[in-house]
Amino acid sequence: MARTEPRTAATAMKAPAALEEVDLFSTGAQEHWYEAYPILHAQAPVHRLPGEGATPGTDAFILTKYEDILRVVTDPDRFQQGLTTPPKPNPDGSMPPMNPMMASIQSLRPNETLWRAHKAELTDPWVGTGATRHTDMITAAATGLIDQWIGQSEIDFVRDFARPLPQIVMANVLGFPVADIGRMEVWGGAQVMAYVHGKGHRNILSGEQMAEQWRILGDFGAYVADWVRTKRAHPKDDMISWLTQTTYSPLNRTLTDEEVCGIVYAMMIGGLETTQYAMAEQAQLFCEDPDLYQKVRSDRRLLRPFIEEALRLRSPTQGLSTRTTTQDEVFQGVHVPAGSLLHLRWAAANRDPETFECPHDLKLDRKAVTRHLAFSMGSRSCPGSGLSRTEQLIAWNLLMDRIESVSYAPNNSFEHQPGIMLGLYELKLRIARAA
Repeated sequence: MARTEPRTAATAMKAPAALEEVDLFSTGAQEHWYEAYPILHAQAPVHRLPGEGATPGTDAFILTKYEDILRVVTDPDRFQQGLTTPPKPNPDGSMPPMNPMMASIQSLRPNETLWRAHKAELTDPWVGTGATRHTDMITAAATGLIDQWIGQSEIDFVRDFARPLPQIVMANVLGFPVADIGRMEVWGGAQVMAYVHGKGHRNILSGEQMAEQWRILGDFGAYVADWVRTKRAHPKDDMISWLTQTTYSPLNRTLTDEEVCGIVYAMMIGGLETTQYAMAEQAQLFCEDPDLYQKVRSDRRLLRPFIEEALRLRSPTQGLSTRTTTQDEVFQGVHVPAGSLLHLRWAAANRDPETFECPHDLKLDRKAVTRHLAFSMGSRSCPGSGLSRTEQLIAWNLLMDRIESVSYAPNNSFEHQPGIMLGLYELKLRIARAA
């Protein structure tokens, strides 16, 4: 049976043994998340963070139970998402800066009706239900990467495959030159800076970090704007070109350049990191159970349930503080006042023993295998989940065609990046080429 707890790097922070030792956001906490979740389930499924709400004098609450989080994400009117809340003026009356994604949310999807329309009309055709349109492109991208190292006995799976594949795929989907993926990696890192280096459950950056982020993203904004103008004048078969030409039915008009840029921002945030982290965790599950790799390799019908179980067991995005209660609520007998900020801990919900039988086991025959919350659920689930799943399925089919066996190489640190995502810095593997 595969080891289902992520291997951990050496860290000064010890694994929590009691509730008072649980802190999901301290330095080094990422190495012990999965040891903290059973403690929270048993002793504090609704865990209060005093004074850490979105506004002064309010609290935040960490939710870890599947039923609670499902209730929140499927009722966006009752549990308001911060992204759709109009920004408040600064004390001096000025408005805080908004990146293009935030601006486009305010104009294209400020309410639930428009949020659904935005997903159905503008993203689903390319990265959601229509993601299979990219099958040939993803196959070519993954094959090209494998060709570069298939003759070697050892690789860094993150550097050589899991990271560059979604970068190449996203460049092709959007219509950017693949030669620019090095710049895209820098820009993508700046976009998720708060989720990696931000402090606490609200992912707060320092003034210096925010200034650096805005500097880097300024370059990205200019780059995207140039391509949007170019593709509006000379459209091709890519998502940006299509966005410049399509009519958005709720508003009965085409999108502005700024709105297209905002959608591109959102695609970059979701399209690079999650798939990388998911595939790196899946590779570890195979290394830790060689029989599992051979079983799936010999029967590819098991690959889809394996991917879903891996997403459940080792969720790429562990949690987000994105919902606020609009009225008083009760979760697990705990009173949560109106105006409280909710941290939805997807990864803990995906190990909830009251929802998943044998929650810490990888079960290829698990019923309703896609009901995990790795991509959230409901109308505001990850718009690019279809593309990510398609990438993972194609990638592992190709890898299994060409790799007989896979195991850990020496000198792995198993160190995860900080923040709220389960992201390995590197993963050194030994591979045996298939005959």
